[in-house]
Amino acid sequence: MADSNASSGSPEETANPSSDGNAPSESDLALDTLARKVQESLTLGKRHKFWETQPVGQFKDIGDTSLPEGPIEPPTPLSEVKQEPYNLPNLYEWVTCNINSDEMCTEVYNLLTNNYVEDDENMFRFNYSKEFLRWALHPPGYFKSWHIGVRVKSSKKLVAFITGIPARIRVHNEIVMMAEINFLCVHKKLRSKRLAPVMIKEVTRRVHLENIWQAAYTAGVVLPTPISTCQYWHRSLNPKKLIDVGFSRLGARMTMSRTIKLYKLPESTVTPGFRKMELHDVPAVTRLIRNYLSQFAVAPDFDENDVEHWLLPKEDVVDSYLVESPETHEITDFCSFYTLPSSILGNQNYSTLKAAYSYYNVSTKTPLLQLMNDALIVAKRKDYDVFNALDVMHNESFLKELKFGPGDGKLHYYLYNYRIRQTLKAAELGLVLL
Repeated sequence: MADSNASSGSPEETANPSSDGNAPSESDLALDTLARKVQESLTLGKRHKFWETQPVGQFKDIGDTSLPEGPIEPPTPLSEVKQEPYNLPNLYEWVTCNINSDEMCTEVYNLLTNNYVEDDENMFRFNYSKEFLRWALHPPGYFKSWHIGVRVKSSKKLVAFITGIPARIRVHNEIVMMAEINFLCVHKKLRSKRLAPVMIKEVTRRVHLENIWQAAYTAGVVLPTPISTCQYWHRSLNPKKLIDVGFSRLGARMTMSRTIKLYKLPESTVTPGFRKMELHDVPAVTRLIRNYLSQFAVAPDFDENDVEHWLLPKEDVVDSYLVESPETHEITDFCSFYTLPSSILGNQNYSTLKAAYSYYNVSTKTPLLQLMNDALIVAKRKDYDVFNALDVMHNESFLKELKFGPGDGKLHYYLYNYRIRQTLKAAELGLVLL
């Protein structure tokens, strides 16, 4: 749910025109800052009122080692799970979204493209493609009923959306069936209607009906209580365009030509046996990935079906490369990234930023630095503008060296109805949510 809550809260506008038309004095500014802080704490309180009623780690429990690790509340007997959907405000109705239908997929695509996550300056907005949405929402064993929309009864216009997909997630030594919750999006004009909490409750109800009691999600805002907080890093592949659209700035004492030279990559990859993953590689890649992910505190428990679905290359959705030893033909290393463009808002020359996001990478024989440099080369060849990565798993070991710069964005990871006693470092996390 990358940043999804950023798309469902309404930021408070706090303009401070000074009364006499002169520049505001320092004491006015101090007062203004204070007023804004009070305002923010009030909106934060309001937002957390919902989460304080939910089985999630609470801020007051941080550091309390007497609390047991694992489920916070036991499962309810299935017969006691609410059978009817939650009530929506009168003008709206629930709809189950069949993403296989072209018409429905277009509606969801349009809602997300115009209303989903934006950066703080409102310059960029995620632009998930239809192929990406189908891939993201149809893993093995998915439930149609977990793809939930809200329509206006009269016009039938789709105005809100939330999804869940099933996943086996290992937390320390326990494998837990979970729902990964994503794509929470409310139309900009309806942000004041308090639809998001009802939608979260409704997707939770439908997850419970399948006898699943835990969930994982991410958000760009702090809610009770992150299990880990990660940082986004960005590697320029097309620095001129990134600077032109305001994604990055020209460094102090840097010219455009020096910047272009700084980020220049070789034409071709250097690792012998580096090639695109194919269907027959699935068993070997599964072994490699399972073995690698076993060292992290929280990670998916992938089987061959999962690897085939999530990691087999799909044009403009997910790219995967591996290293096959020229001597032994053993698969020794693996890297992957998914494609998530952003719409560029209000720029005359460019409408789309083509971004690659680092996914799962495993190095056993090839140094991770070299493997990821090859991934950058491939992404550059395919006309990506930027390569993004979180500092999860072993990513931190190559970020600075490969000229990634830290972004403004933090991503917080959450578990629903599952307590982890200790907050995890980003490097202890082996999970990437789309």
